Amino acid sequence: MFKRFYPCAYTRSVFSIDYEKLRAKGFSAVIFDLDNTLVHHGDDSTPEVDELFRTIHKAGLKTILLTNNDEERVLRFIKNIDTLYICDADKPEPASYLKALDMLGVSKDEAVCIGDQMFIDIIGANRCGIPSILVHFIQLPEEKRIGKKRYIEKLILWFYRRNKTYRSRLGDIYVKKGR
Repeated sequence: MFKRFYPCAYTRSVFSIDYEKLRAKGFSAVIFDLDNTLVHHGDDSTPEVDELFRTIHKAGLKTILLTNNDEERVLRFIKNIDTLYICDADKPEPASYLKALDMLGVSKDEAVCIGDQMFIDIIGANRCGIPSILVHFIQLPEEKRIGKKRYIEKLILWFYRRNKTYRSRLGDIYVKKGR
């Protein structure tokens, strides 16, 4: 019932993914959501995120931001990051995902989409047949309330975690603990 919302993998953050392992598994590009995936909604990039992109590129992966934000927001974010981007993407519509693949020059099997929203990022990637990784959304400590969709996502994640067929379809792609 929920499988169209299921990611191929679920992890705490973009920093818990081993991008060299993704490369070794045959991926050559990463499609990133921006807000609440890489930084808190509306925030500028951080030195850690800038370094993450350098690390990803050193691993031989191409990157693109696929966001429903406007170009002003994206240009502010990528000030120190060398990446492609698509603004006003109208996610989860498939056209922008397919455009991202075209801009990256890769097939569906060579890219992975990383985002924080099942109903936007993951369902959009799934509609296109692009493997996806759901990361827990970035929430500031003082933020106590979450939207209604986040509660529904928690319910879907409960089912996802109990379904061995769909869980962890990308295998071991995680940074080893203690690193």
